[in-house]
Amino acid sequence: MVLLELTMSPFDKGESVSAYVAKVLKNIDESGLAYQLTPMGTIIEGDWDEVVNLVTSCFKILEADCKRISINMRIDYRFGKESRMKSKIHKVESIVGKKLKT
Repeated sequence: MVLLELTMSPFDKGESVSAYVAKVLKNIDESGLAYQLTPMGTIIEGDWDEVVNLVTSCFKILEADCKRISINMRIDYRFGKESRMKSKIHKVESIVGKKLKT
């Protein structure tokens, strides 16, 4: 199972790029994969091929309108584990002894 943290946005569309980020997020939401939006990126969980194909489709969406795109990805693969996006948070919260802001 893969956890992928993704940040993708155009470099050639001025200071505010939220309209372009929204297009990417709509695609992620419609993919059916588990994801968590954060202020600095999106975490996606799924099988390798599903997640990588989703990143490619997000790139294609921006490529249609943008001449320069910034992409940052960080990937964590762990064999056989599911629901790691939530379980990793719950594990740390259990050690801390309280619910943390997520």
